Amino acid sequence: MSVFQRLSMIFRSKANRALDSVEDPRETLDYSYQKQLELLQKVRRGVADVATSRKRVELQIQQLEQQSGKLESQGRAALTQGREDLAREALSRRSGLSQQIENLREQHANLQGEEQKLTMAAQRLQTKVDAFRTRKETIKATYTAAQAQTQISEAFSGISEEMGDVGMAVQRAEDKTAEMQARAGAVDELLASGALDDVTGTARDDIQSELDRMASTTSVEADLERMKRELGQGGGDSAPQIEGGNGAGNTGNREGA
Repeated sequence: MSVFQRLSMIFRSKANRALDSVEDPRETLDYSYQKQLELLQKVRRGVADVATSRKRVELQIQQLEQQSGKLESQGRAALTQGREDLAREALSRRSGLSQQIENLREQHANLQGEEQKLTMAAQRLQTKVDAFRTRKETIKATYTAAQAQTQISEAFSGISEEMGDVGMAVQRAEDKTAEMQARAGAVDELLASGALDDVTGTARDDIQSELDRMASTTSVEADLERMKRELGQGGGDSAPQIEGGNGAGNTGNREGA
């Protein structure tokens, strides 16, 4: 096989695949059925033409038979009047007509036989066309159902893929929601523990903070005074002396040193 033959085969195969992808079997069946109807119509026209020719021959035969009968009457009349020559002429013409009539009858028989053949062929073709039409409609219905099933299957496949994407999106949304809830709970705990100031509240503003600081300072001073009083009551005047003595002793010690 030459290179050109291989290329030609490749191109034909690609063209066939392209045609298969765009061909609709229903349209092909309808086209075939239309062609069969056209062929059937041609056969019927042929039958009609043959029948017309047969009828025309029948009319010619009838006319010639009428002429033949007239010539015989004329021959009889000529013999009655003693004109044998006229009678012979009339019979001679009648003889020629008889030959024509015979030829026309033979042609009529042939046309009649041809008409019968064409009529039977048209009937057989009609039967085949009707059977093809029934089969065509059955195939079209089956193809349409198969096409619908294929479309439904493809739709389900698309929905399945889309639902997979939706499931991932839902999972991400749930994870994000859970994360936000956890953060919100952590912020609430921090606010409750005081680690974060509640900027939205009114209890811990600047004035209240200062009042709290002053209250804390007053409490410290009160505790200090209390401790001084307690120490003064427990040691009398010895506490200052102890402090002084200790101081003097320490001084003396430092001087001796």
